[in-house]
Amino acid sequence: MTDRVTNVAVLGSTGSIGCSTLEVIAASGGTLRAVALSAHGNTERLLQQARAVRPRRIVATDLAAAERQDWSALPAETELLTGPGSAAQLAADPGVDIVVSAIVGSAGLRSTWAALETGKTIALANKESLVVGGPLVTKLARRNGAKIIPVDSEHSAVFQALQAGRHEEVRRVVLTASGGPFRTFTPEQLAKVTVADALAHPTWAMGPKITVDSATLMNKALEIIEARWLFDLSADQISVVIHPQSIVHSMVEYRDGSVIAQLSPPDMKLPIQYALTWPRRCEGTAAKLDWSRSMELRFEPPDFERFGALKLGLEVAAAGGTAGTVLNGANEAAVAMFLDGKLSFREIVPVCRNILHNHNFDPNPSLEQVLEVDRWARREVLRWST
Repeated sequence: MTDRVTNVAVLGSTGSIGCSTLEVIAASGGTLRAVALSAHGNTERLLQQARAVRPRRIVATDLAAAERQDWSALPAETELLTGPGSAAQLAADPGVDIVVSAIVGSAGLRSTWAALETGKTIALANKESLVVGGPLVTKLARRNGAKIIPVDSEHSAVFQALQAGRHEEVRRVVLTASGGPFRTFTPEQLAKVTVADALAHPTWAMGPKITVDSATLMNKALEIIEARWLFDLSADQISVVIHPQSIVHSMVEYRDGSVIAQLSPPDMKLPIQYALTWPRRCEGTAAKLDWSRSMELRFEPPDFERFGALKLGLEVAAAGGTAGTVLNGANEAAVAMFLDGKLSFREIVPVCRNILHNHNFDPNPSLEQVLEVDRWARREVLRWST
């Protein structure tokens, strides 16, 4: 135990993970302090957060939004930085102990990379850093003695369950998925899914991009890829099971047949707090299970035909190289087009599959090559969908 205050930079502070992180910090009794915040375009909320938290620095990465915002109410002690490279500057700040990487999409890779270069602890909610960067990111962390603590509920559950045994004793990890709102839909029903339908998740409250990914199960595909690199697993050591209640967040099966699971209500404040206080467990504000009430936990095998994204996730986890970059970039662009009404729900996964299977695969890309392939995949979505 220590009385030392842990200084936290929250990158993506205005999103759902960022807001929950600030709640966890506020409830920490002063043991956690938000010293830096970053946002992209939601500058009004960023200003509100700065007035409440009074950090040393804030970043608005969208220059146009930053110029439109009236910053006159910003606390005098808070420095304002603007521009796309400023989040990485926060991540590398020597006054920061833990960086919460919660920027949505591959845009979070640069700041994650900057934090790892300085040997910091990363509370990783930006799965795309590992989906896109894969072995480059984990190699950098090992070289600089940095720690990556997962914030995604599934990977946090695996991280916790892995403490019950040794790495060589793991048979497989089992990632749970709620199945989203369409797990029982027929192909005809899926063809009629609207944006409003896709944004109505049955158990989790998340941002629009992640919510759509949960509806296509692309989020689970990306989590398969993340788990492959985060836990140093082979693709055939990762399975997915549908668990509609979202109480069991994931499991680890050991070679003796024992299965260790982590259970809790669907509340992101718990894995966030665990990442910020690891290896300690502290009292917190996350919801608790009520053992005085009856409950049922149901598990179903996934339908790989209805949700083809899962096949892509396993394929990409096995391939490595540039495959994760292409799948992620294509999906981000396809989801954006769906949200804009330019692509149907059922077209998202096929577009990603086509682009993945038609790219020039490189098994050992550099960081700059990865970023270029990401840009290529996004451009290809426009071509495939016209």
